[in-house]
Amino acid sequence: MSNPGSRPRPRRTALLLGVVGALVLGLGAVTAVTLSGSAEDPRPVWRAAPMPEPTGPVEASPSAPAGTADTISMSATGDIIMAQAPGRIPPNNGRGFFNGVKPALAADLVMGNLEEPLTEDTGFRKCGANSTGCHQFRAPPSYAAHLRDGGFQLLNLANNHGNDFGDEGHRNTQAALEAQGLLHTGDPGQITVVTVKGVRVAVLGFSSYHWSNSLVDIDQATTAVKRAAAQADLVVVQVHMGAEGSGATRVRPGTEMFLGENRGDPIRFSHAVIDAGADLVVGHGPHVMRALEFYKGRLIAYSLGNFAGGAGTLRADGNLGLGAVLKVSLRRDGTWAGGEFISTTHQGGGGLPRLDSGKRGLAAVQSLSRRDFPTTGPRFEASGAFNPPQA
Repeated sequence: MSNPGSRPRPRRTALLLGVVGALVLGLGAVTAVTLSGSAEDPRPVWRAAPMPEPTGPVEASPSAPAGTADTISMSATGDIIMAQAPGRIPPNNGRGFFNGVKPALAADLVMGNLEEPLTEDTGFRKCGANSTGCHQFRAPPSYAAHLRDGGFQLLNLANNHGNDFGDEGHRNTQAALEAQGLLHTGDPGQITVVTVKGVRVAVLGFSSYHWSNSLVDIDQATTAVKRAAAQADLVVVQVHMGAEGSGATRVRPGTEMFLGENRGDPIRFSHAVIDAGADLVVGHGPHVMRALEFYKGRLIAYSLGNFAGGAGTLRADGNLGLGAVLKVSLRRDGTWAGGEFISTTHQGGGGLPRLDSGKRGLAAVQSLSRRDFPTTGPRFEASGAFNPPQA
């Protein structure tokens, strides 16, 4: 394995292009802007009211400003579905939905994969009248407040359910999140840049679908990551990839298909975006836990499983009921500063996430990492703390 700090890190040399929205989150140390557009696709993707164009380039300071951090913590989860309105609504109409895991989520930047629109019924019908095995999810727009109350700051919308209620439902989701001061990422060309304790973090979302950055087009993906790396200190890739189901736990080379859809080549994609400048890859989509791997000193979580399936919206039997909070600390230059894997479950209790005292998710990811990446998987401690393999 290469030295974690050995990779050259070109950072923040490009202009800050296409700034169309800015806000300050309620934690004081976190500010954010969303960048959009590229030479290939100049469309704006942040739908807040436009702000005046910047008068000049925003350049990186040669060194960290006084009072900023050299290391920040981030937490991330797998799939989050809170409701299937109008019929399936969690207890208390979702109030306190994340109370059982809120302390575990706490970090400088808290991210989740929101796998449903937050919208009223738009009239869009994804599932035909006689379809089987088709799922169309939505939660009321007010449920964005439950995400905020749980501590989330940034939600990935690049997944197979992000467009369940069409383009209007997708726009409504973004508006609902923004109204609660929450950031989102995943639109084509979208780079969401968050300043955390003085460290600039760019987050991009990828999936196999037209409403997101492409998981399948590796060249397009690496171009997007290179743009992000030029504008930030750290780059996080959120990616919905791989086949689904209780038997989809293994990570092997090659393209994965599910229901006739190309769900990407997880290893090839993850390695390519790290080569392009990503510092952390957070995977979700298979609905089960998958292995962790270190590649060139950067962590890849191939799937974090199901985090929440409110009101029985996601199966919770066996390994489908296991989730996790992934906690990672990185230095400003992208090098590793520590990690923790916290097991959760959404079994029982209306599908709300809670800590799993049996640490079944940790046991699963340890076993899978040993099998799939025997030389590049993490070194785990019984507590769930983990670090890169010894060189």
